[in-house]
Amino acid sequence: MHPALSVILFTVASGIGYGMLMLLALFVPIGLAPADRLFGAVALGLALAGIGGGLLSSTAHLGRPERAWRAFSQWRSSWLSREGVLAVLSLLAIALLALVWPILAAPVPCIDTTVIIAGLLSAATVAATAMIYRSLKPIARWHNGWTVPCYLVISLASGGLWLGFAGAATGDSDPLPQPVVPVLILIAAGVKALYWRHTDDHTSTTTIGTATGLGTLGRVRPLDPPHTAANYIMKEMGFRIARKHAAKLRRIAGGLGVLAPLLLILAGWMVPALVRSADLLAAPVATLGVLVERWLFFAEARHVAMLYYKADAA
Repeated sequence: MHPALSVILFTVASGIGYGMLMLLALFVPIGLAPADRLFGAVALGLALAGIGGGLLSSTAHLGRPERAWRAFSQWRSSWLSREGVLAVLSLLAIALLALVWPILAAPVPCIDTTVIIAGLLSAATVAATAMIYRSLKPIARWHNGWTVPCYLVISLASGGLWLGFAGAATGDSDPLPQPVVPVLILIAAGVKALYWRHTDDHTSTTTIGTATGLGTLGRVRPLDPPHTAANYIMKEMGFRIARKHAAKLRRIAGGLGVLAPLLLILAGWMVPALVRSADLLAAPVATLGVLVERWLFFAEARHVAMLYYKADAA
């Protein structure tokens, strides 16, 4: 598939923001994350910037952005529509959380209840985003059980790093219990590795022979191409990346998204004077790795429609 920059930025940026809210919902009510107003203002500001910026960038992928509102009406059958509805509800919950936490400094039970609601809606939105791709049967690399877990754990890991960034920016190092973020990074790396292993090993059995129903007669090949010139389907669904380039980009994603932040966190633990600098640097470096990972998520996908354009298999 053709990797659209707007969709890549949307899934990465919004995933960071929603991941931050999910972790705040887990740790603020039990007192293991700071509940002071300054940290809340910075953390929620970063989360809203990621979610809002991601949603705005996603409109660049629409042919007619002014008609985007119509997608909300199909929530009964469309994961894209459900994602839109959940995104609006989560934004309302986050705005309410910003009001009761850093602005009004409401009583603790009120903050706890609101942050839990925002976190649950954030988790549901990330899952709905992943289900948009998980539900597409024509794309084998997306239609598998690893797609949704990948989106969720990468969102949590990147959100944890940016909560560390918010803590460093407000002078509160380690806003989450120390082992949490490294463990999330390792879990995300493991789940993504299993996703790649699954998608590399489980190749699609769909061929042009099975697609046309003529496979029992022997090898099937088209006499003429469907079109005499490149078209939209070939541009959007016929993008291909060489295996050697994909392997190199996977190593880059692992180096930036996993190894670099882990080393920076370890350096901060070993040298306390470096904690703040490490937290401020780890989040943006890891985000570059997630951008590479998400680019590969789209670039390595192959649509069955390409069988009619002389592809051997889907």
